[in-house]
Amino acid sequence: MPTTALPDTLVDALPRPYWLDLHGAVEPCPPLTGQATADLVIVGGGYTGLWAALQAKEQDPTLDVVVLDAEQCGGAASGRNGGFCASSLTHGIANGMDRFPSEMPQLEAYGLANLDAIDETLDRYGIECAMERTGELDVATEEWQLPELARSAEQAARLGHDVRLLSADETRAELDSPTYLGGVEMPRAVAMLDPAGLALGLRRACLQLGVRIHEWTPALRLNDERAAVAVHAPHGVVRAARVLLATNAFPPLLRRLRHYVFPVYDYVLATEPLTAAQLASIGWARRQGVGDSANQFHYYRLTADNRIIWGGYDAVYFYGGPVRPELTERPETFALLARHFAETFPQLADVRFTHKWGGVIDTCSRFCPFVGMALGGRVAYAAGFTGLGVGATRFVAGVALDKLYGRLTDRSRLEMMNTKPFPLPGEPLRWAGVHLTRWSLQHADRNAGRRNLWLRTLDRLGLGFDS
Repeated sequence: MPTTALPDTLVDALPRPYWLDLHGAVEPCPPLTGQATADLVIVGGGYTGLWAALQAKEQDPTLDVVVLDAEQCGGAASGRNGGFCASSLTHGIANGMDRFPSEMPQLEAYGLANLDAIDETLDRYGIECAMERTGELDVATEEWQLPELARSAEQAARLGHDVRLLSADETRAELDSPTYLGGVEMPRAVAMLDPAGLALGLRRACLQLGVRIHEWTPALRLNDERAAVAVHAPHGVVRAARVLLATNAFPPLLRRLRHYVFPVYDYVLATEPLTAAQLASIGWARRQGVGDSANQFHYYRLTADNRIIWGGYDAVYFYGGPVRPELTERPETFALLARHFAETFPQLADVRFTHKWGGVIDTCSRFCPFVGMALGGRVAYAAGFTGLGVGATRFVAGVALDKLYGRLTDRSRLEMMNTKPFPLPGEPLRWAGVHLTRWSLQHADRNAGRRNLWLRTLDRLGLGFDS
């Protein structure tokens, strides 16, 4: 891996997630040992698995639910992301319109209701994760992005969102960067929260409801034993009538999922807390989450103690799709992010970073989640969230439970929940395709958004990505 000299603002940054550092060590749940039985086994203790366990117990308090996690719940993607809890179930309106145009009014309504339900759940269980319904500000930093922002504002308004199209001056009145040429604000569509706090709060709520959680218990394989599905771990086996797989980017227990989901790495920085004067120099009075409009985009937000979380741009796929802790460290990306931060906010060029980290994202060819069934309907799986799962995992976990228990609901009948992404080839074609796409997106950003032949071909096949 190439090395890069870090800028002065990064030299003292700790190589671990700010969010997990904020909460410190948590007493682990005991690993699985010996033989066990359950009504429902959930493999994976991130958002998808925890939301599924919580909803399963709410629907039937007598249900015996077991959650297995390879390490500790919330320690992977669920504790490492930017904390944008979006109402979108489709990785944005544009992506949804490309793939499920007839369902988008229904999907957007479901998404907003899901965000409200998350808020209500936090209140009901006393989960403290600094959730703020601040909305999101999408900004244009190049002239070619302005027409697309106007189109996205029009689409959002047609789908029932509160939306405001902003001029350059209006955008800079919200958050002052010399790079901003315009923006779109959606005040109800996104909440900011502490992602590790959410994961740990869901874990506590599940334990309070009687969910049995076994941490440091990687699931090694599934066996169909007719009367039950056996989930094998290093030191034990648990058998259940039903199993829900919520492993996302990690190597799947079902071979078929290897054709649909692949891991990419995203990288994030956290600044020191801003002083009152530093915060006044940029504004940000309404504390919206922010994303820019390039194909390779940045996302950023304020924490409860006024740090800036700054991430995105590089989404890195490594040959063969490994998931390893050392891949969460990438000095060249940290240096690039720090340079982009100083270009966006020259007023804050001397602000130092306290944390730098990476995390793995489960993505797929349609860039939004899907649900499927296996082993005669006794195993369900949900995956493909592509970095926008803080909110969507709750909804999709609910759909997976509907399917697993044979409930025909309006949400379980959605086309989105009954179709799968286009399967991807194996190596070396997968690596070549991902890197050609990444190169092409960089080229488009540098050439007024013009998409080359490769990207236009992907668009025609329904595989194109629009951030």
